[in-house]
Amino acid sequence: GTERPFTGELLDENREGIYRCRACSAELFRSTTKFDAHCGWPSFYQPITDTIEYLEDNTHGMKRVEVRCANCDSHLGHVFEGEGYDTPTDRRYCINSICLVHHAPGEDSRSSS
Repeated sequence: GTERPFTGELLDENREGIYRCRACSAELFRSTTKFDAHCGWPSFYQPITDTIEYLEDNTHGMKRVEVRCANCDSHLGHVFEGEGYDTPTDRRYCINSICLVHHAPGEDSRSSS
């Protein structure tokens, strides 16, 4: 499932830190790779190495690539390529806020923000 755009609690999160999988706490994205793609979901241009699995998604009459946590197989969102974003990878990982927990440096990893 996908949360409605512009409703997720982490959309405007701009603090330094790590975004972890809400289900298993695997580290997924660094805050330094987050950018405002104006799409309504937290967007990143690169995951932490080997933390994401990619699956073809042809639902809703579209051809997309679903991204899942490589550790626990939780649905995270979708990745889009070649859309002209001014990022080092020209990729946009649109991730549902409900799937993530943000941890700022020095914050207890058992708490969520």
